[in-house]
Amino acid sequence: MTTTHTKRKGRAFWHWYAQSDSPAERRLIFKLDLLIVPYAVISYWIKYIDQSNLTNAYVSGLKEDLKFNSNQLVDLNALYIAGAVIGQLPFTFIFPMFPMNYTIPALEIGWGLFTLLQFRAQGFAELAAYRFLIGIFEAAYFPGVHYVLGSWYRGDELGRRGGIFYVGQMLGTLTAGLIQSGASAHLDGVNGMAGWRWMFIISALMTIPVAIAGVFVWPGTPAKPNKLFLTDADLELAIKRLKERKADVEETVKEQTRLQLIRHIFTDWKIYILGFWDVLFWNAGSTGYGGYLIWLKSLKRFSTPKVNQLGTTAPALGIFYVLFVNFSSDLLWGPSGAITFAHTWNFVATTILAVWNVPEAAKWFAFNSLYTQVAMSSVLYGWCNDILRHNATERSVILVFINLFAQSTTAWTGILAFPTVEAPRFLKGWTFAATNSFLIIVFTWAVVRPLARREERKYAEQSDSEEVVRGSIEEARSSDGDKGISKASQDVKVIPEVSL
Repeated sequence: MTTTHTKRKGRAFWHWYAQSDSPAERRLIFKLDLLIVPYAVISYWIKYIDQSNLTNAYVSGLKEDLKFNSNQLVDLNALYIAGAVIGQLPFTFIFPMFPMNYTIPALEIGWGLFTLLQFRAQGFAELAAYRFLIGIFEAAYFPGVHYVLGSWYRGDELGRRGGIFYVGQMLGTLTAGLIQSGASAHLDGVNGMAGWRWMFIISALMTIPVAIAGVFVWPGTPAKPNKLFLTDADLELAIKRLKERKADVEETVKEQTRLQLIRHIFTDWKIYILGFWDVLFWNAGSTGYGGYLIWLKSLKRFSTPKVNQLGTTAPALGIFYVLFVNFSSDLLWGPSGAITFAHTWNFVATTILAVWNVPEAAKWFAFNSLYTQVAMSSVLYGWCNDILRHNATERSVILVFINLFAQSTTAWTGILAFPTVEAPRFLKGWTFAATNSFLIIVFTWAVVRPLARREERKYAEQSDSEEVVRGSIEEARSSDGDKGISKASQDVKVIPEVSL
């Protein structure tokens, strides 16, 4: 983990494949890209329409129709997060147990139904219940996609695929604004319903067909594959290339009870280091608190449809940020450099907003820069996938746990730092986000990077020792037969795995 991945050494950044990839591997990678990435993007696009449409509805009449005041918007966000945290808990073990081409689409159908029900909400309590249940069903989608990506791709391939997948978030936030703008302009009053209610209906009608398509399109994982489009030769080659990186492709608990596995995970450095790292990432974010839209509305110079249209500029620019940060992680300067770039930019933007008394142009720049923080999400989770690739069950547990733990902290930090009554000023909020951006850069270089390199050295030494054993046994077999094998087995010792 020096600058770029070892597979990229000596390879120009514009080359999509590693130099060592054979023609058969390149065909396999291309097929996997077609099966995994487009569906992941479209599903994430739909998820973020369903997740972010609340803020658009809030500034488009929901606040007035449901008589909201004080901090109801941030309270609804906290309840969504609570549902998302609780909903992730069972999936620490579910991911390796069931085919992923059924698991993820089932979750999509669940959140699609509760997205639909929001159109009939008559008050805060009813809407809060729907948001909580949407959180329950959306909970495991994000770590689930990263689990699938880590099940098929090498470490030098994860950043780009994860980055393209993450574009779906920007598209979803952007599209939610455009849908609400259109609903407010053309559907307000149709069949006696406000435009913001129609948006929830439209969002739900987009969700269900995508979920059904996922059952047939998504390839699952090598251990539990969907073989509709993958051949036995494809699976054999996919498993071979992963095993060359010492990746676990079996998804079973080996020589341990589940209790022993949990004890091992929670007595190892990885879950605590990666968990705290993820906490810093989640708390450096500020796009979910509605600051940009509420600021646009506070200017009192734009109509409701125009506010929703202008609110799409930040996620639209976010598409560029995501692609640049994630592609540069794989092809240019590695994950450490990509994270540093993204959070330096986010630190500048949130500092401008914390100061606040700046020219209006500076605020436009800052609000439209906030998606640099989320741009490196797939770099972080891709790096976690690579570090944890040696044990699929452990990888599933840790990916889900760090995500749910980090996300859970935003349920209360959001209420404390971003109370709706302070919008769009959010002095505490912007300062808090800037501080976390600074800390994640320091933590990446001082803690995560050195420990990831130690993990690589540990498995490199283990691999070298296994080669010594195999070479000695082959030599003994050729010279002394079975007796030689027995002697070689006694003389040669495998270097034991070192716990960090």
